[in-house]
Amino acid sequence: MNHSTPDNLLAKVRIFFGRLKPHPLAVARKQMVLASIGAGIGLAITSLFSHWVLGEVNLWFVAPVGASAVLLFGVPNSPLAQPWSIVGGNFISALTGVTVGMWIDNPAIACGVAACLAIALMFKLRCLHPPGGAVALTAVLGGPGIHSTGYEFAFTPVLLNSVSLALLAILFNNLAGRRYPHPLAAAEPAPPPVDITVSITRDDLHEALLAGQLLDIDEGDLQEVLLHAEKIAERRQLSRSAA
Repeated sequence: MNHSTPDNLLAKVRIFFGRLKPHPLAVARKQMVLASIGAGIGLAITSLFSHWVLGEVNLWFVAPVGASAVLLFGVPNSPLAQPWSIVGGNFISALTGVTVGMWIDNPAIACGVAACLAIALMFKLRCLHPPGGAVALTAVLGGPGIHSTGYEFAFTPVLLNSVSLALLAILFNNLAGRRYPHPLAAAEPAPPPVDITVSITRDDLHEALLAGQLLDIDEGDLQEVLLHAEKIAERRQLSRSAA
């Protein structure tokens, strides 16, 4: 027993550091190229359009828009990358950040409150978008140049850039053969139920994921979801039989 405890601890440490090792992304090379080209084109056109409308380059908004581009073009099937997510998430976060910045003078407290409220509102309004957190902090910490614009910051450049990038993502992704926006409409037929009669391994899932777009989920997590769904389906069938 005395020797097993150190061995178990060492094994846990090895497993932990093994998780830190970068794992290969289950994404086809074509999707990598499309994501890179799409993000580059989207950001360039959005920047040019913003400069044409506003007459200036808003360097302090480059970071949030760049993060949005990674999602919209790199993981376009993610719930966090849908058009309403970027437009609603960034806009709501900007309004939240401006409002909190007006009421709370302490920058540290203002950042915490702005991020907290922005995330809660994005969840409530179904537009969770991670770069929105950066937008909220930009509204608080952007300095006199942003503070002097007040709520105008939420409209130009935040809303303007978000709408522009979302429209470009819709155009590019559909031209590239991707379904975007990704969720199916109510009028579209849903995929039929899948009757799995063979065991599915992690390698099988990895190979299947390589055939499509990048999914924001690990093969192991996907396998756990499938197992959990199987148990739910079994309970459903048992309840029907009992009835």
